Amino acid sequence: MTPPPPARNVLGTELKPCSKDPLTGFYRDGCCNTDADDLGAHTVCVLVTAEFLAFSQEAGNDLSTPRPEYAFPGLSPGDQWCLCAARWVEAEQAGKAPRVVLEATHARTLEFVPLATLRRYAIPG
Repeated sequence: MTPPPPARNVLGTELKPCSKDPLTGFYRDGCCNTDADDLGAHTVCVLVTAEFLAFSQEAGNDLSTPRPEYAFPGLSPGDQWCLCAARWVEAEQAGKAPRVVLEATHARTLEFVPLATLRRYAIPG
């Protein structure tokens, strides 16, 4: 059996890891990998900011508080994290979007956000 091809990022190259500490990704593999099971499309690798964490909490998704029952450590400013594409779009529309690591952002994100928009938030790399 042939293994699947490597996942691609929004630039069309091989998907790079987003974060091992905290361990991120829908599959908690450090990458923003996705498939049909990932209904939330946890595909955008972001650099978390205090402003974004406050926005997310106000929107009903507290990403700061640890939730050990879900193996979730809670996020702090400066962490990198695989964020749901729809949440990133909401934050962008509200002027609170965190910066994006394009090389670690899964190509599926382009179903939600144009590459030109992502490039405006790209972390130089």
